[in-house]
Amino acid sequence: MVKKQKPKSKPGACIPWEQKLKEIPEISGDESILQNVWEDIDALGYMYIWQCLLSF
Repeated sequence: MVKKQKPKSKPGACIPWEQKLKEIPEISGDESILQNVWEDIDALGYMYIWQCLLSF
């Protein structure tokens, strides 16, 4: 029987915010602004990877 593995990140993200938050120093400002910017940029990277895969 083959076990299904749970995906490491949610669809549309290369590196989830929860993982990135562990890698960066403590945030002294508004964390939600940084999270929104990270998720937007990460989604662009995800879209770029898929576009490259589908184009060729």
